[in-house]
Amino acid sequence: MTRAVRFRWDGRVVKSVERVRVAFGTGVVLGLWRGQLAVPPTTAHLLTYHEGRCNANCKFCPQSRGSTSDLQMLSRVIWPHHDLEKVLVALRKNLNKFKRICIQAVNYPNIVDDIRELVARVKEACDLPVSVSCQPLGVNDIQNLARAGVERICVALDAATQEVFERVKGDGYTWEGHIEALEHAQTIFGDRVTTHLIVGFGESEEEMARTIQFLHDKGITIGLFAFTPIAGTPISGHSRPDIGSYRKVQLTRFLIINGMSRVNRMRFDGGRIVGFGVGRDVINRIVGSGKPFCTSGCPGCNRPFYNESPRGPIYNYPRKPTSKEIAAIRGQLGNL
Repeated sequence: MTRAVRFRWDGRVVKSVERVRVAFGTGVVLGLWRGQLAVPPTTAHLLTYHEGRCNANCKFCPQSRGSTSDLQMLSRVIWPHHDLEKVLVALRKNLNKFKRICIQAVNYPNIVDDIRELVARVKEACDLPVSVSCQPLGVNDIQNLARAGVERICVALDAATQEVFERVKGDGYTWEGHIEALEHAQTIFGDRVTTHLIVGFGESEEEMARTIQFLHDKGITIGLFAFTPIAGTPISGHSRPDIGSYRKVQLTRFLIINGMSRVNRMRFDGGRIVGFGVGRDVINRIVGSGKPFCTSGCPGCNRPFYNESPRGPIYNYPRKPTSKEIAAIRGQLGNL
């Protein structure tokens, strides 16, 4: 990729960002290409453009250095690259269609410089809040992102336990390093720090519940994902999580983050959740609302079909579930 030469305020010569990857649905809303959307995204999702693979080696990620997947992929979504200036022009014209901008980053040298420039360029184009999802960073880099205009930062823990983390992410990353990075981010962003947890790496429901409680008690926002096998990744043969188990974790997260229950009030049997620490009437009311089963994470993000095809089964609903879908959810949850 050819980049124009720029000079930073500190005199360093760097290459200017000229291209950016755009999530397929975001590109449709922006008018960059045509496509049919079952549900339009409420967040504009951008991804740093890099000609090579990510330096990290997360076993589930198409971008990782150990993957042979198409570099246009992130989870099951296609992210074509596009001229940054044209993306910004389209963004200015379509601001009313989004609630937030999310800049996601792969790990490569000078990535923080590229994120800072992308944030600055986006902030020149619009006044929407900007989230950045990136690898663990030091305090100085986090401060620089805040100065550039980042409203919220995400460092994805992904795994529910240290053992799972070391198995699926541990080639270059550490559990302790991710927790420390989240804590560093909190010193600067306060309660505007997010992390991701992926269900389906072999952890138990109890382990996931306890990690949700641990992160919530730290004041960290939790976005819940379902493992999605992608061809070309080292664990592409691993199955997706059981939908009933995922529903219980979603319900657990909702109860915890809304202060309605705690993990020490819940009951477990062989690692499975068998009691949520609240009455059946409360469970019925919350399930009936459909809210626990919608996309979770940064405010204003519905992330349509990031984990699943619109044909289903739908793990994270990008809009309120219908009455028919809620009835199906009750069946997936079983007799609670």
